[in-house]
Amino acid sequence: MRIRSWHTLLFIILLTLFAGWVDLPGDMLNIGGFKDEIQVREGLDLQGGLQVTLQANPPAGQEVDQDTLDGARNTIERRVNGLGVSEPLIQTRGNNQILVELPGVDDPEQAVGVIRETALLEIIDPQGLFLPAGTVVTTTLGGPQDTQSDAAQASPQAATPGAGGIASPFATPGTPAGATPEATPVATSAAATAPENSTPTGPVYTTIIDGSELADAYTGFDQTGRAVVRFELKGGAADEFFQYTNSHIGQPMSIAIDKRVISSPVINGPISNEGEITGMSPAEVTDLVIQLKAGALNVPLDVVQSRTVGPTLGADSIDRSIVAGAVGLGIVALFMIVFYRLPGILSVVALLIYTAVTFAIFKLIPVTLTLAGIAGFILSIGMAVDANVLIFARLKEELRRGRTLSSAIEAGFDHAWPSIRDSNITTMITTFILYLFGNYTGTSIITGFALTLFIGVAVSMFTAIIVTRTFLRLMFDAGLARHRWWFGVEGDAAGTLSAGAAD
Repeated sequence: MRIRSWHTLLFIILLTLFAGWVDLPGDMLNIGGFKDEIQVREGLDLQGGLQVTLQANPPAGQEVDQDTLDGARNTIERRVNGLGVSEPLIQTRGNNQILVELPGVDDPEQAVGVIRETALLEIIDPQGLFLPAGTVVTTTLGGPQDTQSDAAQASPQAATPGAGGIASPFATPGTPAGATPEATPVATSAAATAPENSTPTGPVYTTIIDGSELADAYTGFDQTGRAVVRFELKGGAADEFFQYTNSHIGQPMSIAIDKRVISSPVINGPISNEGEITGMSPAEVTDLVIQLKAGALNVPLDVVQSRTVGPTLGADSIDRSIVAGAVGLGIVALFMIVFYRLPGILSVVALLIYTAVTFAIFKLIPVTLTLAGIAGFILSIGMAVDANVLIFARLKEELRRGRTLSSAIEAGFDHAWPSIRDSNITTMITTFILYLFGNYTGTSIITGFALTLFIGVAVSMFTAIIVTRTFLRLMFDAGLARHRWWFGVEGDAAGTLSAGAAD
């Protein structure tokens, strides 16, 4: 036990040093540039910015299902990335709304104009070229500027294949005899030549059909049981698409949303009103179905609520939160020291370690801190000491019964552990439910509070059971403060306890 306690202490010291290093600002002790990406992420209410609630308003006779709403959310996310906004939050709320939070946005009007545009789905003729996912194109229906996404070309994500879109698989399964002709993703053809029709900004690709001519898209299964994307076309478009696919068998076609390619399947045979795309993983199939349905429906998005938060308000909130946290930590520390003396001092040290480790986790995950999230963190500081209260109260009871200090320490932790475990697990279950509810309703205040409180409770169990226990064991091994007064034990109704050593 003795050697194990010293090993545990070494681990605690190393963990504390690492957490303290992570907690330092990014430009301090930034060894090897490791901390370049480790920054405190501030939410909308701390950094300032724009919050917009969009509501899908489909034409009469059309409905918005969850896949379509998810597709619209993905489209908005790609557009927001083009605006250069750091740490945006885009999530669905209910069955017909999308919540968009843009911290630090400079031009709210431009942002609203970009995110509310309906998705433009196109199936284009790449003229023999394989266009990787993420490629920004100009078509006969216009260029990127026509969908207000010209900023996307300057975005680092726009230059990365697959960023914001579907990663196109590079498999070429053959078409079984008698099977329905399929469009299957393939690798680029080295023999392809550039289109003759070009502009100063690049080639212009012909749009074969657009989203308004796509009747439906859904997940299906081929003869081997693998997931495929199945799609249906409307009457006039089916004839035109049949003529194109019949004359381009063995060549790729590209699917683009908002002038950005999301997939480039090869044509294995003529396709009329129904077709399927194979060669993808189940997750990629689901993603492509969502994208196609969103582009097919062309769901208009109405702004039902818009709110701008100034950075001054956010800075003031941070300052007040720091003061509140410091005051709360000080009061808790004073209470523990007055009532529990030496164990109280050790618990304060453990509480400081808890604070450093928790904040480091926030930066490493990373957690986007909101004002409610900071409140959850401060609340978890008070809850972190709750376990120590249970342990120390039991320790005092064991000492009053005449047990030695060593056995009282072990009994205090052993008997208090079931209560600590059950209370913290029930709190974590509650925070998990709150997090799910916040995600469903699109309420970042609830999710931020739940996430920070969950992490705080989890770390508090570690510091109370491992850190404080290790400190007490090593203190006893070193022969320090064995007098029972240091543990808050004095005379009681049964008589005065010995003033000498506890053991």
